[in-house]
Amino acid sequence: MVETQQRSIQVTPKAAGKIREAFATHGVAGTGGLRLGVLGGGCSGLSYQFKFDSKPRPNDHVFEFEDVKIFIDPKSMVFLDGMTLDWQDSLVRSGFVFENPHARKSCGCGTSFTA
Repeated sequence: MVETQQRSIQVTPKAAGKIREAFATHGVAGTGGLRLGVLGGGCSGLSYQFKFDSKPRPNDHVFEFEDVKIFIDPKSMVFLDGMTLDWQDSLVRSGFVFENPHARKSCGCGTSFTA
């Protein structure tokens, strides 16, 4: 089931393209998707988790952006609701950027935050 507007995340076209490239590189196809999650740890208290998953779990929130599926478990959704996932290319760094309204502060690496 694809998520409705009640709870929401956004993935920019640039980020969706990078996810699609990674899927092709790692052979993820069909019902597979990117699992986004939040784990305790990291330099600011919480860390973003990325991993490929072959299918959603029964209670997952499932979002679809073009042909890219994102799976988020209910506990992580509390911290990710309203987030935008983008991709940034710069002279200093290339990678995913989280614009998360729940992050009160984040560390320099951009993958750890305090809610």
